[in-house]
Amino acid sequence: MLRKLFTLLLVVFLMLPMLTVKVLAADAKAELSKSNEFIEKSLEAVKVDDFSKGKDFYEEYNQAWIELEDGVKEQSKQAYGDIEGKMGMVKFLFSQDPVQKDKVINALEDLEKTNKEFIEGKSSSQETKTKGENTTIKDLVELLEKAKSQIESGNDDAERDMVSAKAYLTVDPIQKDKAVKVIDRMHGYLSLLDGNTSYGIVDVITIILREGLEALLVVIALLGFLKKSDQEDKKTWIYGGVIIGSIVSIVLAVLVKLLFTSGTFGNNNFLISGWTGVFAAVMLIYVSYWLHSKSSVDSRNHGIQDKSYKSLANGSLFSLGFLAFLAVFREGTEVVLFYIGMASSIKLTDLFLGIALGFAILIIIAVLMLKIGLRIPMKPFFLVSSLLVFYLGLKFTGMGINGLQLSGVLPATSSDSLPTISALAVYPTWQGVILQAVLVVIAILVILHNKLKRN
Repeated sequence: MLRKLFTLLLVVFLMLPMLTVKVLAADAKAELSKSNEFIEKSLEAVKVDDFSKGKDFYEEYNQAWIELEDGVKEQSKQAYGDIEGKMGMVKFLFSQDPVQKDKVINALEDLEKTNKEFIEGKSSSQETKTKGENTTIKDLVELLEKAKSQIESGNDDAERDMVSAKAYLTVDPIQKDKAVKVIDRMHGYLSLLDGNTSYGIVDVITIILREGLEALLVVIALLGFLKKSDQEDKKTWIYGGVIIGSIVSIVLAVLVKLLFTSGTFGNNNFLISGWTGVFAAVMLIYVSYWLHSKSSVDSRNHGIQDKSYKSLANGSLFSLGFLAFLAVFREGTEVVLFYIGMASSIKLTDLFLGIALGFAILIIIAVLMLKIGLRIPMKPFFLVSSLLVFYLGLKFTGMGINGLQLSGVLPATSSDSLPTISALAVYPTWQGVILQAVLVVIAILVILHNKLKRN
């Protein structure tokens, strides 16, 4: 039954590119011409310092764009990318406090001009800067925003560099040289994201393993705990969380594909990823503490015979199931979105084969981890599990803070003295590093406290 349900849902999201309603290319120019009037009204409002009304008019344009963007993209991918980039710049400048009038006017005029070039059938490539021309700060921020609209999820290097570059360009004074260095690095790997990209089986497997292993580690730790505490009959709570997390991931990805533009989803994806990561981190840190406390208990008096090991309240079971849900949901949404994006650039046979092989590898890893884990004595098992879960909690904290920074919820204060450690989701901003450092210090203090108490 579950296999049939999964197959049905997978087929649905793979067919999305064909099911999406498109504005006919012939009508795209006429529709964009009407929508461009909102940009003109926004310009008029900003010029008289009515930024609120200017922003409202831009939002009306944005809503109209959602309805016609597919028609524009069908007729000209170049124009579509240019317009999305200009929109990202306008949105970014309207979000500043205080709003910089001249920059907003320039950005709106650029967007209006780009729209008219598409409407009139002119090539937008004429706007491309030739080698040797000067690049302004506005150009750098625009490139950054355009790159942001091209990345929906999953690229650690891009997420790190986006935060760093934005921080360098929004401080006073602006650190132009550092921003240029970061953006040059981004250009290197973002140049691979053009429309001619094709994918193979290895790419499909890599995505599953990359995103799935972290969720798998959480689920394995929870299943191992139930097994060790003679509560295997309660594992349906964990499996339930995994199944619901998978379904919600697919549904959310489908809704995002149908309802949001790539640029609009950029922020929403980071926001969802950020808050989910932070919330999951809180639960993981708590579970890590709980597991560590069990590893410190004297097995002669409070071991597996203790009723607290053998009897779990419904509330505790719900928490375990919910943690499994969060782990799968956070990673699952990104996996599904990746596959939706890849569907048009890969043979369906390769896609299905890659997914099947990826899941097979994950299942093998899960079986091996469970077999090995069950042979470990109780105390070391809880100790190792607590360290593993704490590691995941620390990483989810970094990923959550990074997502909230990318969505604009949190500020990003970058520094060259801070390291970048992808394995721990440590990025070079003080907000994330300080919080992760505090968690490590607290963990050390808890360990020392427990040792002193036992002595």
